[in-house]
Amino acid sequence: MSTLLLTRSQVESLLDMKEVIEAIEGAFKALAEGKATMPPKTYVILEKGDFRVMPSVLPGAIGLKWVNVHPNNKSGGLPTVMAMMIYNDPQTGYPLAVMDATVITSYRTGAAAAAASKYLALPESKSLGIIGAGDQAYTQIEAHMALFNIEEIRVYDIASAAVDALAKSLPHHPLKSCSLEAAAASDIVCTLTPVRTPFLKKEWIKPGAHINAVGADAEGKQELELSILKEAVVVVDDMMQAKKSGEINVPVSRGEYSTDEVCATLDEIIVGRKKGRTNDRTVTVFDSTGIAIEDLAVAKLIYEKARTGGDYSSIDFIKG
Repeated sequence: MSTLLLTRSQVESLLDMKEVIEAIEGAFKALAEGKATMPPKTYVILEKGDFRVMPSVLPGAIGLKWVNVHPNNKSGGLPTVMAMMIYNDPQTGYPLAVMDATVITSYRTGAAAAAASKYLALPESKSLGIIGAGDQAYTQIEAHMALFNIEEIRVYDIASAAVDALAKSLPHHPLKSCSLEAAAASDIVCTLTPVRTPFLKKEWIKPGAHINAVGADAEGKQELELSILKEAVVVVDDMMQAKKSGEINVPVSRGEYSTDEVCATLDEIIVGRKKGRTNDRTVTVFDSTGIAIEDLAVAKLIYEKARTGGDYSSIDFIKG
């Protein structure tokens, strides 16, 4: 046996967003059916950033993602987020692949949000609001364009250069720069910022809108003002992670919001165990923390493609 070594560009060449969305939905279904195992995400806090340890098991697959978040990296020319995935044979433990997971992280986050939008947003949604035009904006747009007939993409970022770069890289998409309030007034809103002071106001949100709260992925982060959560149908990817590091983590820690107020987890919504939206005026929120089975589902997809074709490097760990 040998271990495939897959670089970032190789991983990206093997990714198709529609396939990723299908893999993500499959992972959530496996979770709902009790066929997935996912220990809590572990954080290792450092002076200038943090690492996250994310093991998981799906039918026929086991793996671990080791990912960092260092906010000041860009000043030194490095990505804020870097990740590696170790993908093993569940029968023997042999490492089948070691692959860059930075692109996996980006794709699976966009795909998970789009999957949530599929089940929670109004089917006729035409406008997509992107708040935060960094790296994650690209896959959020690609994933939602794959599922919805989006006619207008409204983008806001405090750095206008980031919006310009996004527009330049996606010249064939209906993208326009706009104010924060205009982006927030879209049918589907994706918040993709690292802020710790809520900025999204309830009065900006239109009736029937769906919000993917993606930016809050660590303790102390929060993008939505409390009144949105209080009145919306809130769905989380994982209750424990959301409570500790998701959009609801700050109001829960302050006693302002309870996990009892959360409607459901996304896997429950996808398999129809619980219902999210009740009418066309309900505001829905998906609290996306990013869970390990998402990464593993995409890694499995990549490995199956890579092992059946392509010129990829490999090594034999046993024989050296």
